[in-house]
Amino acid sequence: MQDNSSFKNTLKLYCERVDKALDNWLPRPSGPEAHLQEAMRYAVIGGGKRVRPVLVYAAGQALGLPLEQLDACACAVEIIHAYSLVHDDLPAMDDDDLRRGRATCHRAFDEATAILAGDALQALAFEILAKDPAMNCSADNRLQMISLLAEASGSIGMAGGQAIDLDSVGKTLTLEQLENMHCLKTGALIKASVLLGAMCSPEVSAATLERLATYAHCVGLAFQIHDDVLDVTADTATLGKPQGSDVEQNKPTYPALLGLEGAREHAWQLHQQALQSLDIFDAPADTLRQLSAYIVEREH
Repeated sequence: MQDNSSFKNTLKLYCERVDKALDNWLPRPSGPEAHLQEAMRYAVIGGGKRVRPVLVYAAGQALGLPLEQLDACACAVEIIHAYSLVHDDLPAMDDDDLRRGRATCHRAFDEATAILAGDALQALAFEILAKDPAMNCSADNRLQMISLLAEASGSIGMAGGQAIDLDSVGKTLTLEQLENMHCLKTGALIKASVLLGAMCSPEVSAATLERLATYAHCVGLAFQIHDDVLDVTADTATLGKPQGSDVEQNKPTYPALLGLEGAREHAWQLHQQALQSLDIFDAPADTLRQLSAYIVEREH
């Protein structure tokens, strides 16, 4: 397995690559649409961990794919993620003023512009999958990818999970209900990121996709559990968003249900399951293995 410095260099390479690709795809502000386009760029380019595009690159490279074939999928999932954050932060949703260490989109611009920026970003993600020439995929494969991302983003994916989250404020959920919510809200797009990276390979087998889907399921849940833990243990400056916001809004969380140590243990167990799902892969999948560890050990 690659050492920690090599892993950090790989993450840096992936993040720099997707940032450059995002800058190329996002519209340059001009004309009467400039204010909207500025908001779109603000929402996407303003930092972030880039976990989802990194998963795209790591999954694709585990199957021996060149990075240029993965750029479109990496951009698409990050743009969908950015749009979801813009809408999640709105007053009608989580009503947050801080995101990634700076003002949320509706605070930096205005509420109507933020809504439109989210709408336009969502459309852009699918345009990228449909048009990017470097993907080197058949039309049928592109359709499968577009369908996968649409499902992960919609009512039986991310949007559905957010609806359940909003409806669960002040309620006590079972562990099964909480995991179902987060499998949709957070896990669906993480799973799509891994599978999209793999689907860029025309030879990928159903058995390989199944193993990667299991990995992504475990990593997605572990990511959310650790987010809940950080909401309790980290400070606002480290998080880049208000600390304790979940508790303040009386949302169901893993620490509330399992206790802080119980939540940490559950995340670690999921990490171990993620590693087991990769036992059919050789060294090219080491970045996926180290990403799983990073997700349950990160500080923000």
